[in-house]
Amino acid sequence: MAKGAITDVKKLSGPEKAAIVLLALGEDHTAIWEALDDEEIKEVSQAMAGLGSISASVVEELLVEFVSGMSSTGAIMGSYEQTQRLLSAFMPPEKVDQLMEEIRGPAGRTMWDKLGNVNEAVLANYLKNEYPQTVAVVLSKVKSDHAARVLASLPEDFALECVTRMLRMEPVQREILDKIEQTLRTEFMSNLARTSKRDSHEMMAEIFNNFDRQTEARFIAALEERNREAAERIRALMFVFEDLSKLDPGGVQTLLRATGKEQLALALKGASDKLREMFFSNMSERASKIMREDMESMGPVRLKDVDQAQVAMVQVAKDLAAKGEIMLAGAGAEDELIY
Repeated sequence: MAKGAITDVKKLSGPEKAAIVLLALGEDHTAIWEALDDEEIKEVSQAMAGLGSISASVVEELLVEFVSGMSSTGAIMGSYEQTQRLLSAFMPPEKVDQLMEEIRGPAGRTMWDKLGNVNEAVLANYLKNEYPQTVAVVLSKVKSDHAARVLASLPEDFALECVTRMLRMEPVQREILDKIEQTLRTEFMSNLARTSKRDSHEMMAEIFNNFDRQTEARFIAALEERNREAAERIRALMFVFEDLSKLDPGGVQTLLRATGKEQLALALKGASDKLREMFFSNMSERASKIMREDMESMGPVRLKDVDQAQVAMVQVAKDLAAKGEIMLAGAGAEDELIY
């Protein structure tokens, strides 16, 4: 049975109001739909399909309500994606990419403001490959507290050379400063913006890291059947218990101090002989003997408990790495360091 014409705005739900406004705007304004997520599109579409006839007075009242609401609250949603889509309508793709990379990068009005919001370890890692004179200029332009943290993160000899250059430095010509700014923008900031966009495989690797061993193996095997490339990429990004074998002696000892003895014994029960020996060799003879005895006295243990202990140790290692107390080598990159 056909519904009667809608004549009372107060009886309409939110999705129904939105559906009427979108119908009134017509096909010339379908770009508005792009601002909605899948669930909102489904909800509005369902409401639209069941509207039936709408009186002209209701349409007029809703449009007035819509415009009034916009002007009084500024209720327009902006997002990175929406901005990029809008710019793409009238800008060349390469110009849009350049602009969005700059927006995605660190906050700040000038280049030096932006550098002040870059993690000191990241900035130091870039600057250590530059000429000491260039580094001296850069550090003289950022805030002193940030410059101090960057200097402390640089190799000591190189940092001292930069300090010497800063002490002797005279006013820098505008042309040289402009050239340094341009280099920072094209070589450093653009790469920083690209890498700050989180990779979906990296996110999945973190999730897989928190699976127990059997669940992880099941998902990896299933994913390999559907998308071998994705499975291999996730596996390469994963940091698992056996990757602790890549820690240097100082890192092993720091991790040992941060790990409970019972948890360590349980984790090592399921470790390879090589990894066990690495941990034992970084303990005193007495401590390693006691640990071996504790492990023997435990007898058979559940795989689930071993997995939990190993995952917990990996998490402790990641927390220590985040604080800069140890360095972790990634599973898929022998020489790459993750801080």
